[in-house]
Amino acid sequence: MTLRVLTLSFALAALLPAAPSCAAMTAPTLLTWADLTRRPRPQPDATLDYGDDRMQKVDLWLPRGKGPHRVVVMVHGGCWQTEIADRRLMDWIADDLRRSGVAVWNIDYRGVDRSGGGYPGTFADVAAAADLLTVSAQRYGLDLRHVAAVGHSAGGHLALWLAARPRLPVDSPLHTPRPLRLARVVSLGGLPDLEATAASPDNGCGTDVVAKLVGTGRRDPYADTSIPRLLPLGVPQALVNGREDRIIPYRMATDYVARATAAGDPVTLTTVPMTGHVELIAPETAAWAAAKALLAK
Repeated sequence: MTLRVLTLSFALAALLPAAPSCAAMTAPTLLTWADLTRRPRPQPDATLDYGDDRMQKVDLWLPRGKGPHRVVVMVHGGCWQTEIADRRLMDWIADDLRRSGVAVWNIDYRGVDRSGGGYPGTFADVAAAADLLTVSAQRYGLDLRHVAAVGHSAGGHLALWLAARPRLPVDSPLHTPRPLRLARVVSLGGLPDLEATAASPDNGCGTDVVAKLVGTGRRDPYADTSIPRLLPLGVPQALVNGREDRIIPYRMATDYVARATAAGDPVTLTTVPMTGHVELIAPETAAWAAAKALLAK
């Protein structure tokens, strides 16, 4: 398939005054985590358990009205580590989707730094949390016909992995016969290629965390964990990345798009200028506006 690289650069550039040279331009002021998390926090409509651990929960954000509602599965990042982030980091964009008439299934999971996390626990948690949607949809008026997924940072990898579950090797402990089917996936500053992440000390998560995530002592730890190994997914994929992201190297997006396209998958890359990592999950930004439009397709 032909690669379509989408960019907001030209539209935004038209709104800015001309500069005499690139050297004369000042670096953009990027959002910090505190800029996001110190805001008043919206609350979900319900919290569901899919296990006994305090991280094995799903927050449901329901729009007004009877439904059935379109639904987006949401996966937080945090370098696959519970200590860094949990599902609450996504509260503001979850609320924004709810206000737009879309239900959100915001999942949590045990990170590699928590008992039971790592391989296979982190992946098994994400799978169980997603599959809980299939048995809860009728109760909450959720439409399962066109479920989309969105993930941020490490959650971008996990959201893509949810779409890849039908491709898991049958001898993998992560294989299930009837996983939740996704209509599309949007990855926000994600790390889809775990092998490339493990070989890239400049990524903001470091390299040691990958070994904890994929497991050690296995013959091929990437066969059922890293997205390029599972291509083609057969699901439309959209990547949204900030050009000034200091946590996730931009090549992580371009390299993955090239591989997914070569495998025959429908994939796009939206590059947002003057945007870092936090802007990707802040509801007022151009990056989130682009992600919402992609989720609505």
